[in-house]
Amino acid sequence: MTPGMDEARAALSRVFGFSAFRPDQETIIQSVLAGEDVLAVMPTGAGKSLCYQLPAIVSPGLTVVVSPLIALMRDQVAKLRAAGIAAGALNSGNDGGETLAVERAIEDRRLKLVYVAPERFALPGLVDLFKRGGASLLVIDEAHCISQWGHDFRPEYLALREIADDLGGLQTIAVTATANEPTRAEIVERLFARSPRVLVSSFDRPNLRLAMARKVDAFRQIAAFLERRRGESGIIYCASRHRTEKFADALSARGHRAIAYHAGLDPEARAAHQDEFLHATGVVMCATIAFGMGIDKPDVRFVCHADTPGGIEAWYQEIGRAGRDGLPADTLTLWSEEDIARRRRRVLDGAASRARKTSELARLDALLSICAGAGCRRRSLLAALGEASQPCGNCDNCDAASSLLGGIGAGRSLSAALRGTGKLVATRIGEILTGEASETLRRRAREWPRMLTTRVVGPDTEERRRVRRAVEGEPVSAAVMDDPISLRALTIDERRLLAALKARRLELARKTRRPPHAIMPDRALLDMVARRPGDVSQLTDIPTIGVDRVASYGELFLDVVRRHGNGAP
Repeated sequence: MTPGMDEARAALSRVFGFSAFRPDQETIIQSVLAGEDVLAVMPTGAGKSLCYQLPAIVSPGLTVVVSPLIALMRDQVAKLRAAGIAAGALNSGNDGGETLAVERAIEDRRLKLVYVAPERFALPGLVDLFKRGGASLLVIDEAHCISQWGHDFRPEYLALREIADDLGGLQTIAVTATANEPTRAEIVERLFARSPRVLVSSFDRPNLRLAMARKVDAFRQIAAFLERRRGESGIIYCASRHRTEKFADALSARGHRAIAYHAGLDPEARAAHQDEFLHATGVVMCATIAFGMGIDKPDVRFVCHADTPGGIEAWYQEIGRAGRDGLPADTLTLWSEEDIARRRRRVLDGAASRARKTSELARLDALLSICAGAGCRRRSLLAALGEASQPCGNCDNCDAASSLLGGIGAGRSLSAALRGTGKLVATRIGEILTGEASETLRRRAREWPRMLTTRVVGPDTEERRRVRRAVEGEPVSAAVMDDPISLRALTIDERRLLAALKARRLELARKTRRPPHAIMPDRALLDMVARRPGDVSQLTDIPTIGVDRVASYGELFLDVVRRHGNGAP
C-alpha cells in the first residue's frame, strides 16, 4: 500500500466527513503520495480539490496552490480553516495586515496550504519565501488556463513551469475539468519538466438533465422553467452585464430570491452576492461568465443559459456547476442563430491570432451542432470531448425520441417500423436515436416529425403535438418539462420531514456562520428521510453523513426525526 494512504483515509473522514473516496480520487491520491507528477482531468463536482488537499494534510511541508480566481481561494481557505487546517492565501484581495500574517505563518512553517494567484509570482521574493516555508508540492488548479487556444487562457500560467524549476523542481500536480486530448498534450508540454501520470476520468455527469431550446423569449422561457423550481438554488448565465441585472430584477418581481453578478459590480458587492449565494438556500444567481469557476456549492439544482454559450468546453464547464452533490439537477440552454452569428463576428473581429480564432470557431461550431441536432445531447457532448457513449435517456432529445416510439425499446421499435412502415421511417428513427441525422433531414424538420408521429405512434393527440413541438425545436413549457429530481418525488409526509430537517440545518448554519451544505449535505438529509434513524448508531450507519457530522450535529437532527415520528410539525 502507498505510504500515507491510511492517514489519508483517516483524514477523509476526520476532516471532510466522507466515509469513502469518489471514483478515481483514490488512484490520484495514491499517485501523489507516491511522489509522482500528475495531471488529473475530472469533471466538475468530482472532487478535484480533495486530490491535493488530502496529500497536503498528511504529508510534511507546504503545498503551494496556484489558483486563478480570488473568489475560489477565499472559498477554499475558509473551508479548510473551518475544518482545522492551517491555510492562507496571497492575492490582491488581501489587506496589508492579512498578507503580513500569511507571510509570517509561511516563514514559521505553520501553514499546510497556501493559495496564490499566478500574477503574484511577478513580485520579488515570493519564490524565496516559499522555499523558506518548506514548499514540497506545487499544485496548478484550473490547469486548462495554460492552453493558448482555450476559453479561459491566462498568460500568467505560461511562467509556471519556470517557477516550479525555481522552487527546486517540486513535485507538480495539475488539475482541471475541461481538457480534451490536444489541451492535455499542451498542459503536459508547458507545465511539466518530467512526464506526469495522466489520469482522465469520464466527462459524463449522468445526474445532469440536458435540455436545449431555440430562444424565442428568453425571460418568458426561463421564468416558466423556474416556476417549478421555487426555493432552489441555481445559476442563470447571461451574455451581458445589463442582462444579468435585468433578469435579477424581473425574477425578483416574480417572487424569486434573485441577485446579479458581473465584473462591473464593485468588489464589495460582488463578494457580498457570492457569499449570499454560497451560504443561503434558494438563491438564483444571474451572472456573466465572471461567476462560477471553482465555486463549491454542491446543492445547485439548475443552470440556465439565457444566451448561447461561447463554445462547447465553456458550456460543459458552466452546466457542470449544477448537481455537484450527485443528486439530479437540470440544465436549460437557449440558443439562436443570431447569438451564434454575433459570437462568430466577435471572434473574427478580435485581435487574436488566426490559429486561436480557428480554435474558438471550432468550439462554437461544435456547440451549435449539439444545439441544432436531433440526437442524444449527452452522447454528442461526450463525443466532442473524445469519449464514446450510448444515448443517455436523460436529455430532451432522448425524451422526445422515447415519446415518439411510444415508450418501447429502440430495437423493438426499429423492427416494428421495418415491418409496418418501410425502410424510410426506420432509417429516420435510427438517425434520431443515434444523432446521425443528415443536413437534409434537419432542413425537413417540420415535415418528418408529423410523418413519424402519424405513421409510427398513431393518430394526432395533444401528447403527440407536444412531442412534435419539442422535436421541431419550439419551446416547451415547464409544465411539460417534468422534473425528475428525487427531492420532488417525496410523499407529503417525507416533504414535511425534509423541510423540518432543512430548517434545523439553516438554524445551525446561521449560528455557526457556515454554509448550510457544510453542516449537512442534501443527500444526507434525504437519507435521513428515507431511513428515519432512531439513535446515534443508526445515524452513523448513514455513509453520506460522516462521523464528524454525527458527533457535532447528530443529536440535533435526530431530535427533528423523533419529533416528526411523534406527530410534531
